[in-house]
Amino acid sequence: MDLSAVRGFHFLHPLWLLALPPLLALAAWGSRRRSAHDGTWARLVDEPLLPLLRLSGAGRGRSPWLLVCLAWTLAVLALASPTWERAPSAGYRAPAAWVLLLDLSPSMAASDLLPDRATRARFAIADLLSAAQDARVALVAFAGESYTVTPLTTDVSTVRTLLQALSPSLMPEAGHQLAPALAEAWQLLRGGNAGRGEVIVLSDGFDDEQRTLLAAASLAQQGVRIHVVGIGTATGAPERDASGEFLRDESGDILVTRMRTAELERLAAAGHGRFVTLSGLPSLIAALHAAPSHSIDASLSPDDTRLATWRNDGVWLLPALLVLTALVARKGWI
Repeated sequence: MDLSAVRGFHFLHPLWLLALPPLLALAAWGSRRRSAHDGTWARLVDEPLLPLLRLSGAGRGRSPWLLVCLAWTLAVLALASPTWERAPSAGYRAPAAWVLLLDLSPSMAASDLLPDRATRARFAIADLLSAAQDARVALVAFAGESYTVTPLTTDVSTVRTLLQALSPSLMPEAGHQLAPALAEAWQLLRGGNAGRGEVIVLSDGFDDEQRTLLAAASLAQQGVRIHVVGIGTATGAPERDASGEFLRDESGDILVTRMRTAELERLAAAGHGRFVTLSGLPSLIAALHAAPSHSIDASLSPDDTRLATWRNDGVWLLPALLVLTALVARKGWI
């Protein structure tokens, strides 16, 4: 005999057992009433004549009280839901969480990608939003500082609407600081109960490399992967300032901004993610869909997709209950 099953035996709805005492009281009352009925006539009629006074078919052996008690007991036990083992059932899995970091530094206005890098980055984000399915998506814009455009949400249409207006000219402070944007992404994931998620950086490079790589490694330790979509080309294009004029160096030559491929690759490696250019975006989307989604709830295993619940075994009492009910309902018994 399996002792673990015995130790696990209990009732899912034990309050139904309170219906058993009324059964005992009713059975005692019925028994006394039947005895009292016969006892009254026994005091007035001689015992040899007593059977002749009973109606046909009203013998002692036809009382349904025993069957009624058994049926009542089985019904109460079935409603109390006895159980002794668990059964697997479908569990909840948190939806995927993607935080998109859009670089809006002045270099993103370069036109080596037509019409410019920022516009092509917005097109790439639009593709990511179309592929999000049931994933929650957040959008952060960064330059000298980072700004949350939308927190984690499944309303991708709102994210798409806000995305259209984003451009480098909207940023109040020029710069190329990615580390604060990574910190903002972590806060959004934690605030949305999605401690494990995916961060997608769309950028042509950044200036705070040491801080950014440390932040990426820290997020990777927390289970957050950082993917990078490189925006730009190796040949580059002249960089413009806020007024649209070409930037020049100290010697008066026009500054050419190029995509910093090496540091973007180092960022993806530190964040345990992938580095792709715009042409490799479909492969990144496929990898995002293949990645498991996890909740920040540490009590759940990352691979848990099913839950074990107590099985209601009271249903096995129903066939016997139906048979007893049919016997009690026989003609002449009720």
